[in-house]
Amino acid sequence: MREALVEKHLGILVDESGGMCVKLSPMNYVGIPDRMVLLPGGRLIFVECKKPKGGKIGKIQGWWRDKLIGLGFEHRYVFTKDEAKQLVEEFT
Repeated sequence: MREALVEKHLGILVDESGGMCVKLSPMNYVGIPDRMVLLPGGRLIFVECKKPKGGKIGKIQGWWRDKLIGLGFEHRYVFTKDEAKQLVEEFT
């Protein structure tokens, strides 16, 4: 399974929950998480999707995780469709 399929599945689940799954692609911020998940009740989670087998977290991605958590935001890595489902269930 490719990372894009995990990312697409996350988007479908978030949409079904009444939220929004916004693709992040800032030109000047290498390694920023793939998605900003906005869920009902004002929940905001930054999500980095990875392919299920062999997906690796890069050094700059780890830096972003630490920075965002340090600022008080939620951050998750999602490797599988099941993890995407768990994330949506956790925050809705």
